[in-house]
Amino acid sequence: MMPKVLFTGMLPPGWGTIPQARFAAFGFEAVLDGRDPYKSEEIFYFSGFRPPPGFLNTLPNLRAIFSLGAGVDGFLRDPDFPRDVPLVRFVDQTLIHEMAQYVVMHVLIAHRGQRFFDAAQHESAWHQRMLLRASRETRIGILGLGDIGTAIAHSLMPFDFQISGWSKTRKTIPGVKSYAGASELDAFLGQADYCICVLPLTEKTRGILNAALFAKLPKGAFVINVARGGHLVEADLIAALNSGHLSGAVLDVFQAEPLPATSPLWTHPDVTATPHIAALTDTKAALKFIGECVRRAEVGQPLPHVVDVKRGY
Repeated sequence: MMPKVLFTGMLPPGWGTIPQARFAAFGFEAVLDGRDPYKSEEIFYFSGFRPPPGFLNTLPNLRAIFSLGAGVDGFLRDPDFPRDVPLVRFVDQTLIHEMAQYVVMHVLIAHRGQRFFDAAQHESAWHQRMLLRASRETRIGILGLGDIGTAIAHSLMPFDFQISGWSKTRKTIPGVKSYAGASELDAFLGQADYCICVLPLTEKTRGILNAALFAKLPKGAFVINVARGGHLVEADLIAALNSGHLSGAVLDVFQAEPLPATSPLWTHPDVTATPHIAALTDTKAALKFIGECVRRAEVGQPLPHVVDVKRGY
């Protein structure tokens, strides 16, 4: 009998219609909560994204938990999360590179002033304008130099930007100036014309993109958040944009998702908002990853990418 993996919470689009045979091809039986009947004691593995609070504690024989996203804050914010059960984060090169691609696209759109030319085209107006700043004089700062932050840095290098990153500990990445720890955060912020957030969401980073941080960025700085909505104090961002201290922002994640239709972020002229699509979980890659984790767990091998629940990543 194949081990059963229970799926619930937020799942990628279309997962409810995947036939059982496709799951079985990766070495496990899938049980979709709300679709398939099951007994809680039969479930040894769980996979999903943001399960309902307390739900995981209803599975008495749980051996491992697999996140379907790069972040795991949706699990750890549950006060009843079973901290003795290994939590594995999904690491996929396709997802990482798509995230980097999204960031590079929006950096270049802002750097080249494309929104200005979009508006000119809409008015049938021939407005020529030089770059506001040469690439070699443009400083891009990345908050978080893990797998995704490092990929973003590498992807930006061919464009001749000055690239730096801030992380909890010092990183050695050729071509990237590394700032580390709380004592160097202000220095990092003071030289970041673009501030890109890819930090994990923890109690220490929640709300880090706030008025105090924005004030430490150079005037005219641009903010991109592709990490978690919980990092950003949205009212502080709007105030910094309205004052002219920040020149613009790209947001792919929000405090509330879907973003309410009444949110001023939809219509603010200096904000580009996208519906959490910077990188989407690839079905085949996720099933292969889960299958490999189940196989390892069943034969007693170490699981990859196990989260340190005390650190939150």
